[in-house]
Amino acid sequence: MTGAPILEARKLSVDFATREGMVRAVSEVDLDLAPGETLAIVGESGSGKSQMLMSMLGLVARNARVSGSAKFKGEELLTASEQRLNEIRGSAISLVFQDPMTSLNPYLSIGLQLTEPLLVHKGVDRAAAAAQAVAMLKSVHITEPERRMEQYPHQLSGGMRQRVAIAMALICEPEILIADEPTTALDVTVQAQVLSLLREIREEFHTAIILVTHDLGVIAELGDRVNVMYAGKMVERGSVDDIFYHCRHPYTEALERSIPQFTKVRPARLKAISGNPPNPLHLPAGCAFHPRCPYRLDGCDKSIPPLETVGPDHAKACFYEGPLGMAEELSA
Repeated sequence: MTGAPILEARKLSVDFATREGMVRAVSEVDLDLAPGETLAIVGESGSGKSQMLMSMLGLVARNARVSGSAKFKGEELLTASEQRLNEIRGSAISLVFQDPMTSLNPYLSIGLQLTEPLLVHKGVDRAAAAAQAVAMLKSVHITEPERRMEQYPHQLSGGMRQRVAIAMALICEPEILIADEPTTALDVTVQAQVLSLLREIREEFHTAIILVTHDLGVIAELGDRVNVMYAGKMVERGSVDDIFYHCRHPYTEALERSIPQFTKVRPARLKAISGNPPNPLHLPAGCAFHPRCPYRLDGCDKSIPPLETVGPDHAKACFYEGPLGMAEELSA
């Protein structure tokens, strides 16, 4: 990454108080986002991806305890007032969620939902807000935008609802767009359209994008840099080329090997990751991935590996120093 980050986190941790005890969902994570770049956060469900980002914006449950630091353009977010966080969330940092039906109000028309942020955060009149809303619907390639303004979410297709959700996130021209699994609930054709739209948004508005996903194929389409998370910790980070062609962590390799491969004759056999993600209440000692790792060493169950630099803007948290690509041989 070059230049000063627009969003940064240092030793960010998120703990939840439960009846069974304290659960650490995010553990001392560092993160940097440069203006105009797309940063992908990848990992299995429950790895802490969404909790890490939601904690920066104050969008965590009441039983959560957030520590460390998270700054937007140098301003500390973790100690900001609720009013200030509302201002930032509404205008400077916007979110797009996995299922637009959970973020769109089924009782309000599309037009009302699109114009409200402009009325609240920009102070424009209703006529100007409506005109900007129509223009934004056109920008996200929604046909007949004037008619769509009068419709309700249930009257739109899944792909169109996701486009509306993206339009809502962009209506106040935010500097950062957080897209949390934005294509998971869509079919393959619509997924491609949404990814193409996000690429256009980055180029046209110079919006920085944080893309939360478990799909490495999505990252290949859109990402600049990648942070890989497992059991609440950052285990590898680097450029897209680093992660896809020179990955240094066994978990990253396992994620890549689990991508479905299709040949001319038949789909290749899916190479699933052995075992299951750990229970955050009872994390294994040492490296959390070692019970599932074909490269594990004698000390992996005793010490947690630090995140260490292995190349320019490339780091891994793993004691294994040998070549990857030998998983079958080592586990045979």
